[in-house]
Amino acid sequence: MANKKITDLSDLPSPVGADVLPIVDDVSGSPVTKKVTASNLMSLAPVQSVAGKTGAVTVDAGDLTDGNFDGTAISGFDASINEQTGTTYTLVAGDNGKVIKFTNGSAITLTLPSGLGEGFNCSAIQYGAGQITFSTSSSTLYNRQSHTKTAGQYAVTGLISCVADSFVLAGDTAS
Repeated sequence: MANKKITDLSDLPSPVGADVLPIVDDVSGSPVTKKVTASNLMSLAPVQSVAGKTGAVTVDAGDLTDGNFDGTAISGFDASINEQTGTTYTLVAGDNGKVIKFTNGSAITLTLPSGLGEGFNCSAIQYGAGQITFSTSSSTLYNRQSHTKTAGQYAVTGLISCVADSFVLAGDTAS
């Protein structure tokens, strides 16, 4: 075979592991052109599989075992809705990252317990006419204006725990 520029060679659209590629070794010292197989080159790639899959990979919710997605795909990053119809509710660890939707027409008490941990966060929406009062038993509630209630129907609030057993209340609030 006569010498050719690499750019003059024909394309190989579907290489296999045993195919050989030219590679320049020791570029900064004494460069030498050597060969490497496609398999050997790919074995050095940092990511070889996702959830045991190789090649063009599509990740499904069931493949995400290190996070708790409850088998639900994260496309669109939709939040889970926890609808509450009563007049009292106490947050639980399972509410982390959720939207709590309160639909009662009477006053509602939302208790913020201790033990939910630093990083806990959720949204609370007064979807019905019943105003939500945020209550603490053995935790602390902070709000820039010292508010402890939602401002009215369709008020959206956020609760974030930056320190264990302490919550910051933000959003459409009232005293």
